[in-house]
Amino acid sequence: MIGKVYLVGAGPGDPGLITIKGLRCIKDADVLIYHQSVSPRLLDYAAADCLMVPAGQAPGKDAMNAFDINANLVHYAKAGKTVTRLNAGDPFAFGRGSEEALALAEEGIPCEVVPGVTAAAAAPAYAGIPLTDGTINSSVTIITGEEDPYMEKSKIPWEQLVDINTLVFMMGLKNLEKITLRLISAGKDPETPVAVVQEGTTPEQKTVSGTLASITGMVRQAGIKHPAVTVIGHTANLREQLRWVEDKPLFGKRILISRPVHQAAGFAEMIETLGGEPYIFPVIDIVKPSDSSPLDNAIDKVEQFDWVVFTSVNGVNHFFRAMWEKKKDIRCLAEAKICAIGPKTAAAVEKKGLLVDYMPEEYVAEAVIEGMKDYGLKGMKVLLPRADIARQVLPEKLMEMGALVEEVTAYETVTGSGDPDKLLQLLSQGKLHVVTFTSSSTVRNFLSKLPRQRADELLKDVIIACIGPITAETARKMGLTVHIEAEEYTIDGLLAAILQYI
Repeated sequence: MIGKVYLVGAGPGDPGLITIKGLRCIKDADVLIYHQSVSPRLLDYAAADCLMVPAGQAPGKDAMNAFDINANLVHYAKAGKTVTRLNAGDPFAFGRGSEEALALAEEGIPCEVVPGVTAAAAAPAYAGIPLTDGTINSSVTIITGEEDPYMEKSKIPWEQLVDINTLVFMMGLKNLEKITLRLISAGKDPETPVAVVQEGTTPEQKTVSGTLASITGMVRQAGIKHPAVTVIGHTANLREQLRWVEDKPLFGKRILISRPVHQAAGFAEMIETLGGEPYIFPVIDIVKPSDSSPLDNAIDKVEQFDWVVFTSVNGVNHFFRAMWEKKKDIRCLAEAKICAIGPKTAAAVEKKGLLVDYMPEEYVAEAVIEGMKDYGLKGMKVLLPRADIARQVLPEKLMEMGALVEEVTAYETVTGSGDPDKLLQLLSQGKLHVVTFTSSSTVRNFLSKLPRQRADELLKDVIIACIGPITAETARKMGLTVHIEAEEYTIDGLLAAILQYI
């Protein structure tokens, strides 16, 4: 059976601009051939067994040429695979989509095109520049900036462009001076407003405004780099009134989330809402215990416990999953009191249909010990289901108070799937601005991904943010400078501390 190829536009950078159909094509792909400029967050949606094939230029690596890309599309489709070709922007707007579609058509391979948001529209929009306005203009022309304006037999009708209200030049930074001089010589007013938007919709977005006569010098002075979109026309003057993304508090910040993928989504959405770009780099993963017999034995006699102490959402979820597998429900806990560390943990318990009897004001083990003194724990049976690498201070202090503690591993923390090569690339290019840690294990595992001799250099300009004092202490012991330590030891508290610092 022959497969099928989907040519999908990923948009210009912001992963939120992917279409619903484009996202479905990523999820359904057997093979994902992607340009390395697309957001790594989009790649996270691919299936675990999807074959990932990078096809764009990456620092220190050779690019896959056009012939090889076409050959790969044909090869995998003829092998019966569903192939998604993921490229930046829109595949049919200054992309290679038409060439790839023709190559597939010649081989009789079914192909669908899934349009993407083109940078020609998105970059100006994120800079606060409309392409049209009812009172200012009613025409737009999008032009390649790659062609030399002074070449013989140009395909661009320069004299006709003079009367177009808005001109959008794509990929024309190297020819910007020639473009402006060519338009002025054709009769365009030298005082026509111009804006150049660098890497629109990403944290590297930067905008310079001027006129046809002045913009080249201003772009040089500002150090604007490729890729960039140039907008020429009077709507560029609306930017000062309509700019919006630069005014968000986390604009320009790429923030690394070191949590497991399944726990990162909420944090990532909050960062995006505030204008930042989350980069999910899971340095730990949460899995079932390799030996579940201690947990199973505890659940078999769970009715005998006077207290069950939950220290994390993971502990709650894995404990109740094990209860369900043992065919036990919450009625078994009718006589037990429940302690939860932190509001998120308490909320997870309550979702299971139980009320929390005690939650300490401070979300650390030491506060639990202090607060439970009033409950008279001597002779009480306490069940403590938690991580395999948890600190021992809690069970030790409870036993000193006379409690009969049974500590069982509800889940194990293992090394996560974050790609160290991608991490090194971002750090080396200065494209990571904040690294967040939510546990001591995230600190240790993150640093294990870096070359030890380069860690200080790579992190020297990076803001280190920790969820609480225990995590911060671990970070400092491992040689990191902690810039942010949340006062409330939750994700909300961590985000609030980052906002305050920035």
